[in-house]
Amino acid sequence: MLPPPAPGVAPLPPAPPASRRPRRAFLFVALVASVAWIAGLTGALLGDQLSNWLDKPPSRASDEPLNIAEPRDIIQTRVNVAEVADYVAPSVVTISADVNGGTSLGTGVIISTDGEILTNAHVVENATEIRVRLAGETEPRRVSLLAADRGNDLALLRMSGDGFEAATFADPGSIRLGDEVVAIGFALGLDGEPSVTLGIVSALNRSIGQSDVFLDGLIQTDAAISSGNSGGPLVNAAGEVVGINTAVARDTSTTSATNVGFAISVTEALPIVEALRAQADGALRREAYFGVGLEDRRDGGQGVIVTGVEADTPAAAAGVVGGDLIVAVDGSTTDGSAGVIAAIRDREAGDTIDITLVRDGESIEVTVELIERPDN
Repeated sequence: MLPPPAPGVAPLPPAPPASRRPRRAFLFVALVASVAWIAGLTGALLGDQLSNWLDKPPSRASDEPLNIAEPRDIIQTRVNVAEVADYVAPSVVTISADVNGGTSLGTGVIISTDGEILTNAHVVENATEIRVRLAGETEPRRVSLLAADRGNDLALLRMSGDGFEAATFADPGSIRLGDEVVAIGFALGLDGEPSVTLGIVSALNRSIGQSDVFLDGLIQTDAAISSGNSGGPLVNAAGEVVGINTAVARDTSTTSATNVGFAISVTEALPIVEALRAQADGALRREAYFGVGLEDRRDGGQGVIVTGVEADTPAAAAGVVGGDLIVAVDGSTTDGSAGVIAAIRDREAGDTIDITLVRDGESIEVTVELIERPDN
């Protein structure tokens, strides 16, 4: 369950947004289903179906470049849902993952003609076996998990074969508030063709967070999305992927949320895909570490409170002390701990960052070199 987002920041633990208006608590739910996947392995696997199942999926990433739309002067904003569904459906798969004695169901999008699939990390986390089924097929295909980034909630899978229909990603600069979009996925893990729902881009650059997972730069949409849609594409009028559906707000006892869904935007997803490809091919990512405890302010003021500093860390070396306020990272202001954590998460050990602190009313600028995150 995810706590409510503040503008541009997902406060963890809960804290008031940057404005001083009263906070409204929402429940955010990842869109993964857990019903039985009937297609599964019931019945006999014959001919090509048997080959699809027995073929060992590749364990290395594709070397195909991603399909990314070129910027264009005129952007189509009105959607013909039937045409978009026909165009995108061959690139969408349903995912079934065996997890802890149960089955996790989600959706994925094919991103290369030789079988790479992008989905949410939470769909396949801790899976002992993963299967996919393409639109129009009745039997599953085995896939391998190439790499996953839990912090950014994206994972890269691959199935055997070639000649698949790879989706096209939208030009990141083309996404606008109010554009019509279509959410495509296998809601509730139901058999048959993927479901499609129409909505608009309700907001950009939203942030949500839970535990050690902080997602920012999200697209908010009112397109109806349900359990099982996790990892499915949110597409524009041209059938180009603008985001990967990942979470939805649900009602609580004190608040209501109607058609408030979130997708990881292509702006965030594209560099992560390339990083996952590199990781799949053996590149090691050295996760960055700063070495502070953080707490969100509850008085509506700017900055994040440093609650403690670990010895022998970049924070200690830079002279950061408990009680300092972190008000900016690399010149970007922050009003929540999620923003600081996300900024560090997106870097690697050895990178340097500029931190703006406020101590006793005085502004202090420090530059720190991040170290590799300790195993503990």
